Amino acid sequence: MTFALALGTVTRNSAGKIIEAYFPQPILNPEQDLLDKAKDLGYEGGNAVLELRSTNLSFLAQPFADAGFSRSAHFAARGAVYETPSVLVVLETDQAPSSVAEAFLKLHLLSHRLVKPQSIDLSGMFGLLHNIAWTNQGPIDLPDLHLRQMQSRLVGERLSVECVDKFPKMTDYVVPEGIRIADTARVRLGAYVGEGTTVMHEGFINFNAGTLGTSMVEGRISAGVTVGNGSDLGGGCSTMGTLSGGGNIIISIGENCLLGANSGTGIPLGDRCTIESGLYITAGTKVQVLDDQRKPVEVVKARELAGKSDLLFRRNSANGQVECLTNKTAIALNDELHSNN
Repeated sequence: MTFALALGTVTRNSAGKIIEAYFPQPILNPEQDLLDKAKDLGYEGGNAVLELRSTNLSFLAQPFADAGFSRSAHFAARGAVYETPSVLVVLETDQAPSSVAEAFLKLHLLSHRLVKPQSIDLSGMFGLLHNIAWTNQGPIDLPDLHLRQMQSRLVGERLSVECVDKFPKMTDYVVPEGIRIADTARVRLGAYVGEGTTVMHEGFINFNAGTLGTSMVEGRISAGVTVGNGSDLGGGCSTMGTLSGGGNIIISIGENCLLGANSGTGIPLGDRCTIESGLYITAGTKVQVLDDQRKPVEVVKARELAGKSDLLFRRNSANGQVECLTNKTAIALNDELHSNN
């Protein structure tokens, strides 16, 4: 079974290289009819990017419509009229992307909730993607930026650089149903934002990371981190990523967890866990384990508690010792904040 297929438009730099791609409706495990059409256009198997002309787009519109992908069909029909620079990307298998278009398709799959974080191969993607000036006039390759700025000034237009990054903000490409994002610049393309999730102004979700259900995000979800349904990440809290630190532990937050304001975790948490405000737990943190009568049992490194449920991490206000005891109550999110997203 073919892994994925998508029809989209691309942006090229002054050297003619593709620097970004937009896919209105990517398809996971496409039907054979669409693959047959791709073969008619020259697809010979494997993972491939086929550059299309307006006649090709007209040829694809009806098959996409017949398969129920109306946005892709509409794009094909309109793209043919306006002669949009377009591509058809076919990924026969899930393997490391070898082109910018393939990498952008995989980021789209994540933000469309077709695949979950950590479930697809994104290795080598940083080396493929360009540092781009994301502007009010679209993506511009950095070597081309000074010329585009001058061209805009000469005709009295304003070119504003919103950010310089390899990844654009998700909402310029995908707006999943049932979410709220207060500051869209803080959610990158490739984020997986579960239905019912609210991301407040200081919340941040990196690519290949996100919430698997209803959550409140007022802190940082680093690359690779997933947050379970019903969990609350308080203001300024943080989850440790693996991109910069050289570690290989993948952090995850279970269901109905609470990370207090300015707290953080460098270990995976099970369900119904709480870390009190201001406390950052790393794998090597020495933790005093307490029994149900809150009497000391043993001191362990936090990594030994990784993935276990129903834990409360706190700091003893008298002696500063980090303690862990059974969490008696699970948090409950405010339904009014999430049910009408």
